[in-house]
Amino acid sequence: MTNARTLGLAVALLVGATTIAAAQQTKAPTPLQTFERWATYTYNTAAGAKVCYAATQPTETAPQGVNRDPVFMFITNRPKEGVKHEVSVITGYPYKEGSKTTVKIGDATFSMYTKDQGAWVDNAAEESRFINAMKGGTDMVITGTSRRGTVTTDTYSLKGVTAALKRIDGECQ
Repeated sequence: MTNARTLGLAVALLVGATTIAAAQQTKAPTPLQTFERWATYTYNTAAGAKVCYAATQPTETAPQGVNRDPVFMFITNRPKEGVKHEVSVITGYPYKEGSKTTVKIGDATFSMYTKDQGAWVDNAAEESRFINAMKGGTDMVITGTSRRGTVTTDTYSLKGVTAALKRIDGECQ
């Protein structure tokens, strides 16, 4: 899917964006298993909390030729914090201040709030519906707007997401 250095950078961005305390990892993420387009990983924070996540990259991005850092989607479990299946995106550019990003999975549409290069599900109560749509879908399309006003569309394959979720759930109970 990607090289370890790029994934490590993405994880640092994701973790740094979610919680300062968790940003202090004791070591690099450990790969667990790959399922189709989704790879699973685990790591321990400096405080000893175990974190598990599934990650993937888009199969298509538009428009072509836009200067972006690597793009990732994550589903994260942080059991010590009571977090299960937190959905987030690292988009590879700073989002437009105060913008929302939209996600389409089949007939379902979701909204994500943005901050810097990240986006998270607007309403935590929607995450289980979001996850269920992912499990039942084939593709997911995420549309966002950069700080410069460029609208991007990233298409992700959902092949393997159900197995990846089972893996991280088993690893981080």
